Amino acid sequence: MTLLTTVFAAIICTVIWYKKSPGDDMKVGVLCWMYWGASLMWLVDAIFEYAELHAEFFTPALEDMINDFYLGLSVVALGLIIWLVILLIKDPKGKVKAALYRKK
Repeated sequence: MTLLTTVFAAIICTVIWYKKSPGDDMKVGVLCWMYWGASLMWLVDAIFEYAELHAEFFTPALEDMINDFYLGLSVVALGLIIWLVILLIKDPKGKVKAALYRKK
């Protein structure tokens, strides 16, 4: 479930990036790289787990699937948090700088 969660997040993010590709002001490409990297990591994990469990790999317990899904959602949320921090630091549209220097 972790692999599926991150792959779906990576695909959705890639489609959004591709539609807005020429002027990637929101740094969506960084988010894509993070999600594809996480997907690759979970793919390698799944390959090694399959090598260890063989046929049992395809029949996980419901509790394990729910735990894996929560872990996948946590990875997606952490990726979004990192992306937001990068976005706030880079400030491509100057909104943060304008808000900080606004006179009251």
